[in-house]
Amino acid sequence: MTVLAEPDLRAGHPLRAARPWAIALAFGLVATVLCAAASWVPSLWGDEAATLLSAKRPLGSLLGMLTHVDAVHGLYYLVMHGWIRLAGESPFALRLPSALAVGAAVAAVTLIAGRRGGVRSAVTAGVVATVLPRLTYAGEEARSYAVTAAAAAWLTLLLLWLIEGGGRRLSPTARRLAWLAYGVGMTVASYLFLYFVTLLVAHGAVLLATRASRPTLRAWALCAIGTVVALLPLAVIAYAERGQIRYLSETPDDPSIWYYFLWFGMPWVAVAAWGLVAAALWPAWRAWRSRGSLALPPGPRPASTRLVAATWLFLPTGLMLLVNIAYPMYTGRYSTFAAPAAALLITEGILVVGRSLGRDARSAVTATTIATVVFVMLCAPVYVLQRGPYAKNDSDWAAVSAAMAANAGPGDAVVFDQSAKPSQRPRLAMRTYPQGFRGLRDVTLRTPYYRNDWWGDRAYSVTQAAERGRFEGVDRVWVIEVLDDGVQDISGLPELQAMGFDERGRTITTHRSVIIELTR
Repeated sequence: MTVLAEPDLRAGHPLRAARPWAIALAFGLVATVLCAAASWVPSLWGDEAATLLSAKRPLGSLLGMLTHVDAVHGLYYLVMHGWIRLAGESPFALRLPSALAVGAAVAAVTLIAGRRGGVRSAVTAGVVATVLPRLTYAGEEARSYAVTAAAAAWLTLLLLWLIEGGGRRLSPTARRLAWLAYGVGMTVASYLFLYFVTLLVAHGAVLLATRASRPTLRAWALCAIGTVVALLPLAVIAYAERGQIRYLSETPDDPSIWYYFLWFGMPWVAVAAWGLVAAALWPAWRAWRSRGSLALPPGPRPASTRLVAATWLFLPTGLMLLVNIAYPMYTGRYSTFAAPAAALLITEGILVVGRSLGRDARSAVTATTIATVVFVMLCAPVYVLQRGPYAKNDSDWAAVSAAMAANAGPGDAVVFDQSAKPSQRPRLAMRTYPQGFRGLRDVTLRTPYYRNDWWGDRAYSVTQAAERGRFEGVDRVWVIEVLDDGVQDISGLPELQAMGFDERGRTITTHRSVIIELTR
């Protein structure tokens, strides 16, 4: 599939056919390494715990769980079920597929940018996408979002190739097979994450704006209809399981949604990025305002990078936000599959700035390079923060496990705070970092996760566990509580004190947890 054939920085010097793929491969590898670097440092958090525990289940148990919860992530869990049997269960191994996916997404971004902009656009887009905070974050997270970004980028590239690239030179049979690949890819990606199907809205808008031919519209419509029909079973199950996202209606003012939604991680990056997006769209806005004085030729129009990126960035997320007004179902990370579009528009903005500041071709290249370096410098602190030990939702489970390994002894009992919301319960520290809990007695465990129809363990209260004799022969108990806004919860402590356990021993504080030693 020949994607780039536009002029190089020097007029009259076309790109070699191999160069686009060399640029794509180089930036894909750099992005993968950058995402994988130090990806093991941040503690796993609640969503990643759901990935790990679901993937560790026996296949029958996993399929049974999906009929009750997390069906929208079922295909991803099945893939990870096989992956961890090959690569292991360490944080690095769990997150490596996401790093590889971001590398694939960045490679596709360079190819899309270089279709019309040549090597300068391809390289600039590669740099921007490699450091874009939403992608560097998704690339170190054991969830499906990075994979959806890669799928969106490559499916968009395939669509562009079909409507105006080498795809038009295919034989009828080969062209039908290419459209079939597009439809299957869209369906599979939507099974990885259901909201991905909204990308069809952006692709449809591109086809209408470029005045695609009737055969092209017909082929795309068949793919879109086939995708929607294939998703109906998943949509029905997801609707039945809608209670699991009820929390989204309970935290409507969570500021993190805007950091995710803006794709830029921190406000200082968002300000610069939105400024560059505005610069990218300004020429299109001026052209639209003056459309009455322009005689547009009939027939198909080219699919500019601005058009493709703008529809991809705004339409799917806008649709989800509209639905969210009536029924809360959105959080910012759901728009990760639009992050490559943000990189493309930022790139276009940087190129506009470079052309505006440069007096000639050489000075334009210099200005573009400086603007790109400034953007990288703005993103660098965000990348460093993302690799901190508590970067994932303030999770400190690795530190809790290390503290238990250093202080608890064989035969000691451990009691976990059950008052926190499910994704923050310290019990998950034992499931995600089990090394520190070896030899300890989990006295409140009721049903382990792999025998549940929910993704986590079910536990007794301290009183219920005592009624079942779970504390017989126990002389020392470690209680792990969650700090809520710096305030320690006392879940379970009064009941243990009533049984004769005294808080005379050590109290260990980690980032978000308190570990209390009680002895008889």
